[in-house]
Amino acid sequence: MRILLKLELDCTPDAAWRALHSSRAIAELYGPLIEMVPLEAQPATSLESGADVPVQLRALGALDIGRQLIHVEDRYTEDSHGPVRILRDSGIPLTGPLSQLDVWDHQMAVSAVPGRPDKTLWRDRLVIGGIAAGPLWPVLWATWQYRAMRLRALAPTWSYEPEPTTDGASSAAANTAAATTEPAAPQDGDGGPGSADR
Repeated sequence: MRILLKLELDCTPDAAWRALHSSRAIAELYGPLIEMVPLEAQPATSLESGADVPVQLRALGALDIGRQLIHVEDRYTEDSHGPVRILRDSGIPLTGPLSQLDVWDHQMAVSAVPGRPDKTLWRDRLVIGGIAAGPLWPVLWATWQYRAMRLRALAPTWSYEPEPTTDGASSAAANTAAATTEPAAPQDGDGGPGSADR
């Protein structure tokens, strides 16, 4: 059984691809309805191809609904409109209701909207199988519609890069210098919106 999404998002394909590899950005797609909590002591902030990431899923911040293993694989291809980047999660639900599924194959494709390189065409396909697929399909379908709403809302925030970080010593020196000189004139971009954690 399949669940499909096809959306135009208000961000560049590069920004969408970065967000797909950000554990924080991916978790935000389900919040606050579902919380995705990494189970590793020091979880990676970036999901590299080949990574295995175990997570705990909680509904409404309190009800445990199972554990899932996310396995990330990147693939690059091309269609008639240009390059397409695909992230495949071929992990598996480990516990909870979703663990009754025999098949879990989630692929997300990112490319430019034809004629609009500043916009992203996002294609999302979830394939599930097994005896529990029929009963679980309506719940997952509803979850994916919520996911689509969150994608549209969050995508514009992905276009903003975080400010470069410095080490503590450099930061302290910069703060000291700022305190002993006249305030500088505002620079372009000051006060702009933040970005998804990379």
